[in-house]
Amino acid sequence: MADVFKRNIVYYKRYYLDFFDMLAAPVQLKFNYTLGVIATMDRVPEKFLKHIEEGIYEVRVEVGSNIFRVFCFFDDGRLVILINGFQKKTQKTPKNEIVAAKKIKKEYFDEKSNKR
Repeated sequence: MADVFKRNIVYYKRYYLDFFDMLAAPVQLKFNYTLGVIATMDRVPEKFLKHIEEGIYEVRVEVGSNIFRVFCFFDDGRLVILINGFQKKTQKTPKNEIVAAKKIKKEYFDEKSNKR
Protein backbone atom coordinates (compact mmCIF):
# COMPACT_ATOMS: atom_id res chain seq x y z
CA MET A 1 0.00 0.00 0.00
CA ALA A 2 1.37 3.42 -0.95
CA ASP A 3 2.14 5.99 1.72
CA VAL A 4 -0.42 8.74 2.09
CA PHE A 5 1.09 12.22 2.15
CA LYS A 6 0.12 14.26 5.21
CA ARG A 7 2.09 17.33 4.14
CA ASN A 8 3.69 18.65 1.00
CA ILE A 9 7.38 19.51 1.00
CA VAL A 10 8.69 22.22 -1.31
CA TYR A 11 11.93 24.13 -1.66
CA TYR A 12 12.08 27.89 -1.50
CA LYS A 13 14.35 29.23 -4.23
CA ARG A 14 17.59 27.17 -4.32
CA TYR A 15 18.67 27.41 -0.67
CA TYR A 16 18.06 23.74 0.11
CA LEU A 17 18.95 22.39 -3.33
CA ASP A 18 22.35 24.14 -3.34
CA PHE A 19 23.09 22.60 0.08
CA PHE A 20 21.80 19.16 -1.01
CA ASP A 21 23.95 19.18 -4.16
CA MET A 22 27.11 19.53 -2.03
CA LEU A 23 26.33 16.48 0.12
CA ALA A 24 27.79 12.99 -0.33
CA ALA A 25 25.43 10.37 -1.78
CA PRO A 26 24.79 8.56 1.57
CA VAL A 27 23.78 11.87 3.19
CA GLN A 28 21.49 12.69 0.26
CA LEU A 29 19.80 9.29 0.64
CA LYS A 30 19.27 9.88 4.36
CA PHE A 31 17.77 13.32 3.68
CA ASN A 32 15.41 11.79 1.10
CA TYR A 33 14.37 9.10 3.60
CA THR A 34 13.85 11.67 6.37
CA LEU A 35 11.77 13.94 4.13
CA GLY A 36 9.66 10.91 3.24
CA VAL A 37 9.02 10.29 6.95
CA ILE A 38 8.08 13.94 7.48
CA ALA A 39 5.73 13.91 4.47
CA THR A 40 3.87 10.73 5.44
CA MET A 41 3.72 10.45 9.25
CA ASP A 42 0.88 12.00 11.24
CA ARG A 43 3.13 12.77 14.19
CA VAL A 44 6.76 13.21 13.19
CA PRO A 45 9.23 12.20 15.92
CA GLU A 46 11.51 14.96 17.21
CA LYS A 47 14.40 12.79 16.04
CA PHE A 48 13.53 13.92 12.49
CA LEU A 49 11.88 17.33 12.93
CA LYS A 50 12.35 19.67 15.89
CA HIS A 51 10.91 23.12 16.61
CA ILE A 52 13.70 25.65 17.16
CA GLU A 53 12.00 29.03 17.64
CA GLU A 54 9.44 31.40 16.09
CA GLY A 55 8.01 28.80 13.70
CA ILE A 56 11.42 27.65 12.48
CA TYR A 57 11.99 23.89 12.55
CA GLU A 58 15.05 21.83 11.75
CA VAL A 59 15.11 18.60 9.76
CA ARG A 60 17.68 16.43 11.52
CA VAL A 61 19.92 13.89 9.77
CA GLU A 62 22.85 11.92 11.13
CA VAL A 63 25.15 9.81 8.97
CA GLY A 64 27.95 8.17 10.91
CA SER A 65 29.41 10.81 13.20
CA ASN A 66 28.26 13.67 10.95
CA ILE A 67 25.19 15.72 11.82
CA PHE A 68 23.30 17.79 9.25
CA ARG A 69 20.41 20.19 9.66
CA VAL A 70 18.05 21.93 7.26
CA PHE A 71 15.71 24.63 8.47
CA CYS A 72 12.10 24.74 7.37
CA PHE A 73 8.74 26.23 8.28
CA PHE A 74 5.09 25.54 7.65
CA ASP A 75 2.74 27.43 5.39
CA ASP A 76 -1.02 26.86 5.62
CA GLY A 77 -0.35 24.22 8.28
CA ARG A 78 0.71 21.42 5.97
CA LEU A 79 3.31 22.73 3.57
CA VAL A 80 6.92 22.36 4.66
CA ILE A 81 9.18 24.94 3.04
CA LEU A 82 12.84 23.85 3.05
CA ILE A 83 15.40 26.59 3.33
CA ASN A 84 19.04 26.81 4.42
CA GLY A 85 21.10 23.81 5.54
CA PHE A 86 24.40 23.24 7.30
CA GLN A 87 26.61 20.62 8.90
CA LYS A 88 26.38 20.83 12.66
CA LYS A 89 29.75 20.76 14.42
CA THR A 90 28.79 21.82 17.96
CA GLN A 91 26.10 20.94 20.52
CA LYS A 92 24.17 24.16 20.00
CA THR A 93 22.66 25.25 16.72
CA PRO A 94 24.70 28.23 15.47
CA LYS A 95 22.81 31.50 16.08
CA ASN A 96 23.83 32.91 12.67
CA GLU A 97 22.09 29.94 10.96
CA ILE A 98 18.88 30.64 12.90
CA VAL A 99 19.07 34.34 11.99
CA ALA A 100 19.52 33.41 8.31
CA ALA A 101 16.52 31.04 8.49
CA LYS A 102 14.29 33.75 10.00
CA LYS A 103 15.37 36.19 7.28
CA ILE A 104 14.56 33.67 4.52
CA LYS A 105 11.18 32.86 6.13
CA LYS A 106 10.31 36.59 6.21
CA GLU A 107 11.41 36.92 2.58
CA TYR A 108 9.12 34.00 1.63
CA PHE A 109 6.04 35.44 3.34
CA ASP A 110 6.76 38.97 2.04
CA GLU A 111 6.90 37.60 -1.52
CA LYS A 112 3.76 35.57 -0.97
CA SER A 113 1.79 38.57 0.34
CA ASN A 114 2.99 40.73 -2.59
CA LYS A 115 1.59 38.19 -5.09
CA ARG A 116 -1.94 38.62 -3.81
